[in-house]
Amino acid sequence: MRSWPAPEVPTLAVTAPAVVLHDTASQGRVTVGPGDTGVARLYVCGITPYDATHLGHAATYVGYDLLLRAWRNAGHEVSYVQNVTDVDDPLLERAAKVKIDWVELAERETELFRQDMQALRVLPPAHYVGAVESIPLAVEMIQELEAAGAVYRVGPDLYYAVAADPAFGQESGYDRETMLRFFGERGGDPDTPGKRDPLDCVVWRGEREGEPSWDSPFGPGRPGWHIECAAIARHHLGAGFEVQAGGSDLIFPHHEMCAGHAQTLTPGTPFAQVYSHSGMVGYDGEKMSKSRGNLVFVSALRNSDIDPMAIRLALLRHHVRSDWEWTDAELFDAVDALALWRRAVALGAGAPSAPVVTEVLAALADDLDAPRALAAVDAWVAATLGTDGLADNSDPDAAAAILAVVDAALGVLL
Repeated sequence: MRSWPAPEVPTLAVTAPAVVLHDTASQGRVTVGPGDTGVARLYVCGITPYDATHLGHAATYVGYDLLLRAWRNAGHEVSYVQNVTDVDDPLLERAAKVKIDWVELAERETELFRQDMQALRVLPPAHYVGAVESIPLAVEMIQELEAAGAVYRVGPDLYYAVAADPAFGQESGYDRETMLRFFGERGGDPDTPGKRDPLDCVVWRGEREGEPSWDSPFGPGRPGWHIECAAIARHHLGAGFEVQAGGSDLIFPHHEMCAGHAQTLTPGTPFAQVYSHSGMVGYDGEKMSKSRGNLVFVSALRNSDIDPMAIRLALLRHHVRSDWEWTDAELFDAVDALALWRRAVALGAGAPSAPVVTEVLAALADDLDAPRALAAVDAWVAATLGTDGLADNSDPDAAAAILAVVDAALGVLL
């Protein structure tokens, strides 16, 4: 599957600090960069393309775009992988409801996602991989799990036995009661008869009437959601890659199950070194979601003549790990701030820029602290414009330095 075009990103004259991230599994801070491979590797779980990109999606992908930029500004080679779940129950249900072919729906919404990401200047993954095209990888991994005794059959379906991974539960840190609750709420089937453990998850869903299926050694069907991401990540990034990322609603069961699948085949080696999770974006008092009907779409904002850089700036006003509420005021404040930033850099000269560059890079290396980085730029803008509209500017090259760091580190094109 093709990705989207990469924006041009300036090379900074200074090297950014090493990146430290909060790790969900250990609940501690971890310095994360290239390991033995010499490459900093990142996997971010992608969309299920049954609807357009909403601001909850955008907050995640813009947030982890900061990690890619921080690594690159620190001088690291980066390998970034993202999937597209282009066949799954929500997509099939949506396609049936609106009476459209599920392949056509997936292709249409995936293309809209590409356009949104390009407009927001999100760096594209090196490997953008669809679930359908990765079925052979999933089949291969299921065969390995079967050989390891970690897979069993219930009717037409194959299940992964969570007991096969001694480290199961260490990624989320949840107790069993919480796991069971989330498993039932987030696509699992804890009450299916014949399972060894209510938490065991489907790795191969046998053929159902009216659903797409593919031939396999296990009979016709399609892979489960978790095995797809595990297989894609393992193939493109290898065992023990640096960062697994996604929304906090993926902590369990998705990321726990992905880790279990992989770790069963590589005992003693974690699926990922660090697990990083973005917060949930709310609207009208609830988490933004299709089921609640409270989605704000990036494409709708773009089509209403909102500068995508204002959308990005509004997202960056919140830490990637924080839960927050989207409001129209958030967006209009960002529109005004963007205008001020552009007015300040248009002057050419300005307040000293070196401390700002240092602070922006340090903030993003410190667990992707975008609000702190933005505060440094806001302060420079205020000092440059001054209370009378133009301060006593002492740095003739300030605008060029600010333009470069705001683009390279924050992804905002002024």
